[in-house]
Amino acid sequence: WEFPDLPVFFGNPEVPIPIFQTLFQSPDEGWQVFTSAQAPDGKCLCTAVIPVQGSCSRDLRSLQLRQLLEKVQNISQSMEVLDLRTFRDLQYVRNTEALMKGLDSRLRVASEGHKALNARNFQARNSHFLSQKNPSDLKEKMRELLPLLPVLEQYKADSRLIVHLKDEVRNLSGILLAIQEEMGAYDYEELQQRVLLLEARLHACLQKLGCGKLTGVSNPITIRASGSRFGSWMTDTMTPSTDSRVWYMDGYYKGRRVLEFRSLSDFVSGQNFVQHLLPHPWAGTGHVVFNGSLYYNKFQSNVAVRYHFRSRSVLVQRSLAGAGYNNTFPYSWGGFSDIDFMVDENGLWAVYTTNQNAGNIVVSRMDPHTLEVLRSWDTGYPKRSAGESFMICGILYVTNSHLAGAKIYFAYHTNTSSYEYTDIPFHNQYSHISMLDYNPRERVLYTWNNGHQVIYNVTLFHVINTAGEL
Repeated sequence: WEFPDLPVFFGNPEVPIPIFQTLFQSPDEGWQVFTSAQAPDGKCLCTAVIPVQGSCSRDLRSLQLRQLLEKVQNISQSMEVLDLRTFRDLQYVRNTEALMKGLDSRLRVASEGHKALNARNFQARNSHFLSQKNPSDLKEKMRELLPLLPVLEQYKADSRLIVHLKDEVRNLSGILLAIQEEMGAYDYEELQQRVLLLEARLHACLQKLGCGKLTGVSNPITIRASGSRFGSWMTDTMTPSTDSRVWYMDGYYKGRRVLEFRSLSDFVSGQNFVQHLLPHPWAGTGHVVFNGSLYYNKFQSNVAVRYHFRSRSVLVQRSLAGAGYNNTFPYSWGGFSDIDFMVDENGLWAVYTTNQNAGNIVVSRMDPHTLEVLRSWDTGYPKRSAGESFMICGILYVTNSHLAGAKIYFAYHTNTSSYEYTDIPFHNQYSHISMLDYNPRERVLYTWNNGHQVIYNVTLFHVINTAGEL
C-alpha cells in the first residue's frame, strides 16, 4: 500500500543493506523518512519518525501572529506619542539654540569692537532670556549656557533616531498586516474543508502506521501561566479535530469547578468559557477527557467517576478494587495523586497501586462505558519513586522525578509484559510537574508545571513495510 502524498520508497531486493538515507521536511513540519532496507523475508522496510502537529499547535501559531501584530501596533502607537512630544520639545530647543547663537554673535561684535551695548534695547528684545546690562555679565552668562550646546546636538540626533525607529516599526507593521491579509484572503469555508480533508488523510495514514515507540520529546511550549501550583488541563482525546475545547481544573483535591473554554485562543485569553460544577469533588490531577466525558477519582475514595459534559451528569462510577487512595500511594510530589487516568491509541487506562502489589505501579485497561477493569499489569516500578507517567501506544512511560533534571526513565510494554530503562531527555522548565498526560489525537503531551500550562511535541519511531503489515 501507499500513503496519500507520502513518498514510499522501494529498495533493491538484491541489496541487503540500507540503500538510502534522506529526510523529508523538518521534525516540526511533519513526515520524516530516514532509512530503507530489505527485511529478512525479502520485503522492503523503511523507518519513519513522525511527529504530528495538532490543532493545538496551529491555534498557537495563529495566536502568536495576532499577539505579535498587537505588540507592533502598541509600539507604533507609543512611538507616535513619543514622536509628537519630541517634535514639540525639539521646536523649543531649536528656538533656544537660535537665541543662544544670536547672543553669542552679539557678544563677539561687542567685545571685538569695544563698543558699548545699548543695554536698554538689548534687554527689551531678550527680557525673557537675560537680565544683565553689560558685556562682562553677558559673557559670564554665555559661559554658563555653553555646555547646553552639545546637549542640544545630541537631542537632535536622538530625534532623528526616533524618526528612523518609527519608520522601521511602520515597515514591520505593514509586513505583518500584509501577511494577515494574505492569510485572510482565502475563503474560510473552503480553507476549513481543505484542512479537514488533509487531516482525514493524515489520520488515515496514522491508522495504517499504527503505534510507535517514543524516541524524543520537544522543548516545552508554554501556553499560559495561571492558577495555583497544582492543577490539570486537557483537550478531548477522541473527538474530531474541529472540536478544540479546552478543560481547566485548578487545584489537586476537593475541587468541583471545571471550566470549559471554546478554543485554545479563548483559554489563553481567559474568555468564552462555561462552568461545570461536579456532583462529587476530585482527588489528584490525573483526570482525562475522553469522547465528551470526564474521568476522575472521587475525593477520599478509590472510586472512578465518569461525568458527561453535555448532560451535566454522572453516567457511571465504580470502585477500583484494592486501589490505594488519600495519599496512600501517590507520585513523588504527593497531592492525592494515587489514581491517574490516561487515554492513548488503545483506549482508557488507570494507573495506581495496591497493597497486594507492594506499592508498585499497576496499569489497568478499562471499559470507558462501564469503568470495568479489562486487564491489569504489575510494572514492578514503585509509584512513590515516579514523578509522573503517561501512556503512548500501550506503553507506560515514567519520569524519574517531578523536579528539575527529570528524564523519561522507565517504560513498561503491556503487549509483552516487559519493561526497560530509558534515557529520554525531558526539559522540566518550571521545576515542578503535577500533571502529565498524552493526547493521542494531537500527539502532544499536556503538562501542568508549577502554575504553567505547557505542551510538548513527541517523536515516535515506526517500522513499516510496503505490504502494510506492522
